[in-house]
Amino acid sequence: MVAKISTGGNMFGALAYNQNKVDSEEAKVLFSNRMLLSEDGNFSISECMRSFEMQMPVQLSTKKPILHISINPHPEDKLSDSQLSDIAKEYMQKLGYGDQPYLVYKHTDIDRHHIHIVGLRVDENGKPLNGKFEHRRSKQITRELELKYGLHPADKKARTERPELKKVDYTAGDVKHQIGNTVKAACYGYRFQSFGEYTALLATYNICAEEVKGEINGKPYQGIVYSATNDKGEKVGNPVKASRIGKSVGYEAVQRRMEKSGEVIKDKKLKERTRKIVAATMQTARSRKELEQQLKKQGIDVVFRQNDNGRIYGVTFIDHDSRVVLNGSRLGKEYSANVFNERFSGETGYIHQPEVEIPQREQSPHQEQSDFMPKADIVSGIASVLGAFSGLLGGGSSAGDEPQDTAQKRKKKKKKRTRRIE
Repeated sequence: MVAKISTGGNMFGALAYNQNKVDSEEAKVLFSNRMLLSEDGNFSISECMRSFEMQMPVQLSTKKPILHISINPHPEDKLSDSQLSDIAKEYMQKLGYGDQPYLVYKHTDIDRHHIHIVGLRVDENGKPLNGKFEHRRSKQITRELELKYGLHPADKKARTERPELKKVDYTAGDVKHQIGNTVKAACYGYRFQSFGEYTALLATYNICAEEVKGEINGKPYQGIVYSATNDKGEKVGNPVKASRIGKSVGYEAVQRRMEKSGEVIKDKKLKERTRKIVAATMQTARSRKELEQQLKKQGIDVVFRQNDNGRIYGVTFIDHDSRVVLNGSRLGKEYSANVFNERFSGETGYIHQPEVEIPQREQSPHQEQSDFMPKADIVSGIASVLGAFSGLLGGGSSAGDEPQDTAQKRKKKKKKRTRRIE
């Protein structure tokens, strides 16, 4: 179990964060402590604000009187609402906030259900309570609660609070919720530097991501649409706009994530592990299937993109240990698509998917509709995966990943233009 403690001066922000989850049916209030609220459990932000303000001292000796704590049990610990409530009460009591006004929320927006606590951390004189060695004491308290309730201990991996990713299952229903959970976990649990790498990652979890661009009333817009796919990479059900999931996985947020990822991957040299493992595996693997199997055993999935003729024109490695997604050419020329195409050309047994029809992008009446729509089939080492969008959506292809057929056509067109000029 992992507990995170935050302090601040914005009570409305802390309440709004949790209330938004409640409004979208991704959270609920478990209980309140020393709060002047209605007994039906349906609280509004304004009600909660009034209750806290009534108990907030007029004079404060700190700029951060607000406490916001998240308590995250291990994914394998399945706890009832009653158990989560007991854990919250005992944690707050041991930490020294048991007599303070606070609200406890249960979040269900990801598979690992967890709780958030919002309350006051000052006494009646406006002085902070129990601030010394708070984080150290918190760790000791969580260990005690783990032993008492028979919970999994918080090891190093748990402390990183890596979000869980789960394949979308269209037949299970509530597809929007499934897509939202997985997209959020993928976007902020992994590092990627292009939209193509992002789509390759999501495709392994049965999600197709498409970038949409257009113009409305003369104003350009850009966005992302997410769709569920089956194990063959075929889209099923209705697409979901990023805005319906949240700004955190919208176009601008994903762009910022890509920029930040590039800096982190470079500074922390995150691609070194991937390169070493891929290099060693390429020396021993005698076939593409063997390469995929050996990499998978070491925590790396590989996604191949190929055209209708079976030519490999793109390859992406997903390192689940380093949590990075890397196009082959980022690792070096010797890992580009052309190298794998030459090495594995002629191999049979890989099923090519049918061409995927991509929804037409919204455009203004004055915007010309392009007839160009690239074809691509993806075959992944873990499943047949839809990754054709990497070339379509921009920023997805890296050097060395362009089909040679396309490059040759461009050269021919260039020669024809030259002759006309002469």
